[in-house]
Amino acid sequence: MSTWRGLTLALGVGIWLVPAGPARAQDAATTVRPFSGGIWSARVENDKFTTLPLGSDKYYTNGLEAAWTSDPGRVPEVLDRLAGLLWGDGQRRWGLGISQQIYTPTNTGTATPNPHDRPLAGYLAGTISLSQDSGNHRDQMALSVGVIGPSAFGRQVQNGWHSFIHVAPNRGWDKQMPDEPVLQLVVGRTWRLPMARLGGLETDALPSLTAGVGTLRDYVQTGLAFRLGQGLDADFGPARIRPGLSGGNAYNADAKLAWYVFLAADGQAVARDALLDGDIFSHSAHVGHKRAVAELLAGAAIIWHGVRLSYTQTWQTEQFNGQKAGLFNFGSLTASARF
Repeated sequence: MSTWRGLTLALGVGIWLVPAGPARAQDAATTVRPFSGGIWSARVENDKFTTLPLGSDKYYTNGLEAAWTSDPGRVPEVLDRLAGLLWGDGQRRWGLGISQQIYTPTNTGTATPNPHDRPLAGYLAGTISLSQDSGNHRDQMALSVGVIGPSAFGRQVQNGWHSFIHVAPNRGWDKQMPDEPVLQLVVGRTWRLPMARLGGLETDALPSLTAGVGTLRDYVQTGLAFRLGQGLDADFGPARIRPGLSGGNAYNADAKLAWYVFLAADGQAVARDALLDGDIFSHSAHVGHKRAVAELLAGAAIIWHGVRLSYTQTWQTEQFNGQKAGLFNFGSLTASARF
């Protein structure tokens, strides 16, 4: 376990030391400073944010993310060249983030979890991302390196929080999935299609296509969101922790006021999910995953003087064989600000 903790620490240091490359001249007197300014985001996803009367404590039970996204144009040269090769011209940003996700079975009060229920697992990852806005669409790419298992600190975060709020601990963590490294690449595009104006309000549609490949999850996702509000060109929809439908952390931080409500749906074709199918390099608890997963999402977002607040409620179809209780739902709350 100490080896993987060392790897996790080295990962975080390594990402922050990614060479920025030579400065790229914007004009005769200005050079790019990749770490100057930017947007900071904090995100929590939890199944206590639910439409169920008493909430739940199962399946995807908690997600945390902290991320930094650069100002437009302040991109290290190596990433700037990569974006040019992939996407042509556009307004580019890059970012860094760290996230943790916790997954548990239905019954967390037993030391011997049901082998036919969702395996206990924590997932911790560091991510470097690149995005480009080109007119009416946004391209995104993210590379994550992390670990599934005890070194993801799922036990410490969940039971530490339960202790703080005087709730019984999850007794099954001794049976969690063992440590295994993760390398995951996600690419996607979201289109922004303006629609009719209703009085002083704007409407638009945000179709999207995303694909992920790696040791964590192989999948393809299509999505469609409809928004109603003002200043819709300030972003491409609220962000979520992947594989959630996400418009990304970047937005127009100069907007004085923009807001919207939205309704969205997505479908995922899943070839493999390590958090359900088990580890690649060792034997671990596992259940068969569903090949097709769908989600319905609703929520709202507001941008006010550089600060963006958003909330998303997600209803999700069954992800594995034997999953109970129909649609599973959870909430996602994000606060972002430019500094």
